[in-house]
Amino acid sequence: MEYYHSKLVKISSFQDVVDHVVKELGKEGFGVLTEIDVQDTMKHKLNIDFNPYKILGACNPEYAFKALKAEDKVGTMLPCNVIVQDLMDGHIEVSVVDPISSMQAIANEDLEIVALNIRQKLLDVLQNV
Repeated sequence: MEYYHSKLVKISSFQDVVDHVVKELGKEGFGVLTEIDVQDTMKHKLNIDFNPYKILGACNPEYAFKALKAEDKVGTMLPCNVIVQDLMDGHIEVSVVDPISSMQAIANEDLEIVALNIRQKLLDVLQNV
C-alpha cells in the first residue's frame, strides 16, 4: 500500500501550482495551517541548493474533530501533509498523504471511517489540480 498519492501538473509556475492546490484544498474544507519552504530552509540552514519544494500542512477542522474524538492521540499524525515539488524536468508534482496508510497502526473503526473520507477529499483535490 502506498503512503501517498501524486499527480504531475503543468501550470505556468511553481507558485501557481501551490496557489491552485491551496484553492482546491479550500473547496474540500481544508485550510493550510503551515507552509514549509524546504528550498529556502535548505539554503539558509545548510547552504544547499534544492529544488522548489513546499510542504503544506492541511487541516479539515470537521474531520480533525471527528478523528480526535475517535482517538485522542491521532494528533501525532495531524495535519494532512501535501507537497508540491518542482522535479526540474518540466514537471511539478503534487503529492498527498494517504491517511489510511498513515493510520494503519491504529485499530479503531471510527477513525478508519474518518480516514476514508479524508482520503477521498484529498484524491478529489489531486483530480482537480
